[in-house]
Amino acid sequence: MVLLSKSDAGTREIGRRLGEKLKGGDVVALYGELGAGKTTMVKGIAAALGISERDITSASFTIIAEHHGAVPFYHIDLYRVAPGEVPDLGLDEYLGSRGIAVIEWAERAEGEIPDNSIRVRLSYAEENAREIDIQGIAL
Repeated sequence: MVLLSKSDAGTREIGRRLGEKLKGGDVVALYGELGAGKTTMVKGIAAALGISERDITSASFTIIAEHHGAVPFYHIDLYRVAPGEVPDLGLDEYLGSRGIAVIEWAERAEGEIPDNSIRVRLSYAEENAREIDIQGIAL
């Protein structure tokens, strides 16, 4: 399913709709260039789970942020992680657990991500618009 978002609010809304469909054990892998809207999408997913958007930030030094909403929510941001460092992170504790895991920069952990994960690719459609391709779940 490919959707078009013309604003940050639109991307958050698509994330919220996705978040409403998620259940414990789900893994969402986000792909896209810097600035494509991955963190904005995570904010929408978090909002659907009862977590304040203010609590969701881009990676500075936190790679895995645990949030407690309707179900445990794990925001994993691999921006500052080299692909060779991923196996040392212990992602298996979070992926497929009773919580929901969302991974930004998922291409850096491709070997760790379960095959049945929901995959979301965000790309620039034009200056303020994003094309959002969601595979593995229907909105």
